[in-house]
Amino acid sequence: MTYIFDTHAHYDDSAFDGDREALLEALPESGIARIVNVGASVVSCERTVVLSKKYDYIYAALGIHPGETGEMTEEKFEHLKKMCLWEKCVAVGEIGLDYYWGEPERETQKKWFVRQLNLAREIHLPVVIHSRDAAKDTVDIMKAEKAGEIGGVVHCYSYTKETARTFLEMDFFFGVGGVLTFKNARKLKEAVAYIPMDRIVLETDCPYLAPVPHRGKRNSSLNLPYVIAALAEVKGISEEEVRKKVWDNGMRLYRMQESQDFQVK
Repeated sequence: MTYIFDTHAHYDDSAFDGDREALLEALPESGIARIVNVGASVVSCERTVVLSKKYDYIYAALGIHPGETGEMTEEKFEHLKKMCLWEKCVAVGEIGLDYYWGEPERETQKKWFVRQLNLAREIHLPVVIHSRDAAKDTVDIMKAEKAGEIGGVVHCYSYTKETARTFLEMDFFFGVGGVLTFKNARKLKEAVAYIPMDRIVLETDCPYLAPVPHRGKRNSSLNLPYVIAALAEVKGISEEEVRKKVWDNGMRLYRMQESQDFQVK
């Protein structure tokens, strides 16, 4: 059985304060061989660097979530740039636009989205895109900034298969997690059925978005087999085929050179 790559997690979150060390140390024994912990604010990026230093199988994506851009300053941006030069930082993210809550103001979100896209281009890293209720502006900015030349993943993909076509034209990957198991995920299932298997990566977004049958509870990488099963059903292939493909895809997304044939003994 092929190992599992959780391409988007938030193990620095306070939801794990009670048992973080015990949980993280147990993950490899359950087949979770690689994790990218993703920053959302300057503080969470700092915590993510600490985690990636402590655990050899945890890597870092460092960036400012659109919901946190209202607190950004030039000084904080310079600090972020320096953190992104850490050798285990494999992406700039998560960055993008989120109009769901109505704040910070859209122009602030757009400004820091563009700045971080340019940062990724400058340091030759892919990006992790967060986009919620902001499809048109996300696409418009990515096209204007030639994001296809940068590369990356649309995290927790939630738009239509028509919008997926646009991201595919930019050669982006698509992050798929627990939402795929929800009964009301018809639009996502249609999009996932359309997206080529070689552009899909597994993610948890933990502690959020736990799959059925644990929906509403704290999520972790241990729940990824439920997503694998759902993905296998949508694609009409075996779970082992899914495991192998999404492992390879995660390695390509984050441009990791290590052998892609990890096997559980």
